[in-house]
Amino acid sequence: QVQLVESGGGLVQPGGSLRLSCAASGSIFSIYVMSWYRQAPGKQRELVARVSSTNSTNYADSVKGRFTASRDNAKNTVSLQMNSLKPEDTAVYYCNADLHDGRFRAAYWGQGTQVTVSS
Repeated sequence: QVQLVESGGGLVQPGGSLRLSCAASGSIFSIYVMSWYRQAPGKQRELVARVSSTNSTNYADSVKGRFTASRDNAKNTVSLQMNSLKPEDTAVYYCNADLHDGRFRAAYWGQGTQVTVSS
């Protein structure tokens, strides 16, 4: 069984910073892509950042230049450094891992962590 556990969410003022972390554990043979998604109230879940196994990254246009995602392949973790936060960044942030557990390739989700940007 594979588990993804996020941490680091919270309340921050506009212009502030937060760092999210996600750790994958369990039966993991190989992790291909680790991603961060977010879902604001009344909106669809959207991709924020994607990190390949070689730490190649892609970002949503709305976060480019403000957010930085990175992986530690040895620890099966991915982080999201969020700077210059805006109220519109308020959402539940989810970690996603596209991985092979030794039998099957599948995508797994974390439980989500709330990020609230407000003064």
